[in-house]
Amino acid sequence: MAVFVLMIKVEENREKVIYKFGPDRKCMGIIEYNKITDQFLILEKVNDGKISNEAYERWAAEKIAKLMYREGGVFPDRTVVEK
Repeated sequence: MAVFVLMIKVEENREKVIYKFGPDRKCMGIIEYNKITDQFLILEKVNDGKISNEAYERWAAEKIAKLMYREGGVFPDRTVVEK
């Protein structure tokens, strides 16, 4: 089964970046990444009833980490995760 996670940037500043994330625009959680402490905080869960919140959270965090370390901290307004 293929999984698609849409990620839309809500806010970014020197200290953090915040994305909405989920399978579609109607069902999204919110994740915050603190650039200084290198920590993630889930502000809102996805709760789509099909896939666990933990899986969505892990996939979104992995994508943000890749953007931070592989892409030099360039966070696009929109991105996707495909698993």
